Amino acid sequence: MKYLNYILILMGAAVAMYAKVGANQNQYLLTIGIVFLMMGVYRVSRTIPSKVDEDADINEDI
Repeated sequence: MKYLNYILILMGAAVAMYAKVGANQNQYLLTIGIVFLMMGVYRVSRTIPSKVDEDADINEDI
């Protein structure tokens, strides 16, 4: 499932760049690309543990 996150990020970035290239920009494609990009980034960042939780664990061990 972690590969899905990276695929969402790459697909979102590619769609957003493709929509931004032309002189007449397609706002709907740009929005969809940004949504995919943000979904992928959110899903990746959700798996990273919080720094506050790590500090609390270290202080409890002392």
